[in-house]
Amino acid sequence: QVQLVESGGGLMQAGDSLRLSCTASRRDFSMLYIVGWFRQAPGKDREFVAGRNFIIGTDADYADSLKGRFTISRDNAKNTVYLQMNSLKPEDAATYYCAARVPGSTWATSSWGQGTKVAVSS
Repeated sequence: QVQLVESGGGLMQAGDSLRLSCTASRRDFSMLYIVGWFRQAPGKDREFVAGRNFIIGTDADYADSLKGRFTISRDNAKNTVYLQMNSLKPEDAATYYCAARVPGSTWATSSWGQGTKVAVSS
């Protein structure tokens, strides 16, 4: 399995932008795995945020409520996938996790990072 490390979280204000990073332990991981971002707020279930199959170049998939504000992208040379978050809202506060799964598998069996916390003040 690939090891993933998220970074970039912090305390933000409503309306701010923030970019989270997910760096993998192996080269070209985004060409081998389907990559996704999830988040979990205190007392809530983990929810899907964004994902993309860079392997075959399909369009990114986003949670309906986040379309237009969040963007998933990658830098292959840095083994890193990003989550750009714009116009942050207090309800975006959560721990954000990166996940990577091989095609044909499920997110439940993915590799997961340890998470990075995002707080948003109103």
